[in-house]
Amino acid sequence: MGDSAPPRHPAALRDVQAMLQATRRQWGGKQDLWIFAYASLIWRPEFEPVEKRWARVHGYHRALKMWSRINRGTPERPGLVFALLQGGSCRGVAYRISRDQADETLERLWQREMLTGVYDPRWLPCLTDQGPVRALAFTLSRHSPNYTGELPASELRRIFRQASGRYGSTLDYARRTYECLRQAGIHDALLHRMLSHA
Repeated sequence: MGDSAPPRHPAALRDVQAMLQATRRQWGGKQDLWIFAYASLIWRPEFEPVEKRWARVHGYHRALKMWSRINRGTPERPGLVFALLQGGSCRGVAYRISRDQADETLERLWQREMLTGVYDPRWLPCLTDQGPVRALAFTLSRHSPNYTGELPASELRRIFRQASGRYGSTLDYARRTYECLRQAGIHDALLHRMLSHA
């Protein structure tokens, strides 16, 4: 998008409650729920998993390429948050939520991640040392109005310097994610390169 202002996200274009119900149906409710975390859900999950496994997803990669006008920015000064984009692979965490806590956990996740319905919830196969699991993950389409495309260094510097929302700044969010991954032995070269512009 170059240096042009990002478009405002059209409100209520997607029925987030219908998306939640579809996700519940796909889960089925007969077993524990798995969730794949790739950014802030790693260091601030806001739920109590009964198990945590380091995991890898193939076919998607972590990318700081989604506009945020609530959590890490405002409509006037949008920030950035991570999403899973198609292509490559991503290392993160697979959390197992007990079946009796799954409905409540999904409700809380929707309040946090799906307020504007931007993400596409998908069930992705996750490879772990203890075996594969099928986990819910929040992905983003490159056709979404909230997909940033490639941003120039000058725009990244401006966002890292100025953008902040209800959960804090884009820069703090990116740095905390990077440090969390680094401590787990995960080197995210793309994120490291982006943070060099801060």
